[in-house]
Amino acid sequence: MYLFFFAVLFIVFQYANEKIIWEAQDKTIKGLSLKLEKAKDSLSGFSEAISDANYFSLQGNENALEYIERLGLEAADVEAIIYNKIYDQNGVKGGNPIIPVASVRGDFKINKIKLLNSRWIQADFSDGDNWGELIIEYFFTQDNTIELVPLSSFLYSFK
Repeated sequence: MYLFFFAVLFIVFQYANEKIIWEAQDKTIKGLSLKLEKAKDSLSGFSEAISDANYFSLQGNENALEYIERLGLEAADVEAIIYNKIYDQNGVKGGNPIIPVASVRGDFKINKIKLLNSRWIQADFSDGDNWGELIIEYFFTQDNTIELVPLSSFLYSFK
């Protein structure tokens, strides 16, 4: 009889203990599920924003990609060639010749480049104290070399 009574108490204790553990785990799972849903919503918002931002890029613009392919070139190769050509000109004494603004303090050098499509590039430049932005037009000559033409620039004046 004592053994039966002890077994019943043990079973009740185990049931109550497991129920508490199960409820705690269920609460944790529900909390994590809510966090996961919020993260998925946030991620989908970022994906849309990235998609919109990539529209104005060589890789994200179908028309620009088609134009580049008709020339017999690959978009990734064109990007690499343009980046190299622009950044290599940073080493020219007197500043990058693409930048149509004269610097008082030092040589202007291009810091960042964004290819907008198969025709235009947006670039950020500075001499360490002054910063500006530049729109560059690029096109391919008959022998598929790249020609760079600065269209417009803006120098931020902080002083």
